[in-house]
Amino acid sequence: MSNSRSGSDLPPAVVFVAGFLGSGKTRLLLRAASLLASAGTRTALITNDQGDDLVDTEWAAGRGGDVTGVQGGCFCCRFSDLMGAAEKLLAHEPQVIFAEPVGSCTDLAATVLRPLQSSYGLQLRVAPLTVLIDPERAKEMHTAASDVAYLFQKQIEEADIVCLSKSDLYDGVPELPGISVRRHLSAKTGEGVAAWLDEVLGGTVPAASQALTIDYGRYARAEAALGWLNARVLVDLEAPLSPATLAGPLIDELDEKLTAAGARIAHLKIFDGAPTGSIKIAVCRNGEDPDVEGDLTASPAARHDLVLNLRAEADPELLRKIVEAAFARLPPKIKIVNLQAFQPSPPKPQHRII
Repeated sequence: MSNSRSGSDLPPAVVFVAGFLGSGKTRLLLRAASLLASAGTRTALITNDQGDDLVDTEWAAGRGGDVTGVQGGCFCCRFSDLMGAAEKLLAHEPQVIFAEPVGSCTDLAATVLRPLQSSYGLQLRVAPLTVLIDPERAKEMHTAASDVAYLFQKQIEEADIVCLSKSDLYDGVPELPGISVRRHLSAKTGEGVAAWLDEVLGGTVPAASQALTIDYGRYARAEAALGWLNARVLVDLEAPLSPATLAGPLIDELDEKLTAAGARIAHLKIFDGAPTGSIKIAVCRNGEDPDVEGDLTASPAARHDLVLNLRAEADPELLRKIVEAAFARLPPKIKIVNLQAFQPSPPKPQHRII
């Protein structure tokens, strides 16, 4: 790891890692933050979501470090909130601020990175935009002609650095025609993460270097094709259960019911925070084996704080009905603190510099 990461004479670097829902952005950023911390570099993280109660924010906060979030809209539409979050974190003197945009967001170079360079270039050093790609998702999108596939392609087109994620799940290099891949990463094993950090923080790759032509009408239709559901539920059990025993069957049931209803999952995540430990379970497509992180050996507990995020190609009211039915089958003492089911509003950036 080179010294270019933490030079005290440089302003803090802000590193945006974009990519479609389920590409592994949060896991990569937490792995990178841990790697930097072991080298004595202070980091912070800004998460982003169209709604409230974000699984990734809960999960990242539980791993330690400084975490804040921009909610209720993407970074481009909430640029002022993004800067407020950055200023809040700067009080803790981080040397690197990671930022994770909404997975359905694109045109970040024009609406976020360049405005940052223009107005905050003395306070923040804007790193090149990394776009992370799940190889299986890329194969699905390559031949699709949908608005969602259009959004996926635009995310790749504006990247300064394109990285394939989840390299631990495939042998060799997947063939992805038309996509120029810079690196292959596995946040799970750590493969390639140190080299990516050296490149993204080294100052050799220009930031916001790609000129993107985008149809905002089609972009809006792509986001509107996705139903969005965020929920928080407090559960009190008469017979204590471990987080894995409670959350695991719940995500299996949701996957099954969504599949039966024809709702194509883009990302389904559950965070279960109990006094005995916490876990995060995620699936990125229907019928996929769940990816589990956290304390699988946590002891049974009576009280659980569940946060659920679901993004699927389906009407939000269908998602609401499926999720509410699943919650109704939980033990009787539950309190739904928040449940939002909606389609994202058309993107309206506060700034756009082309």
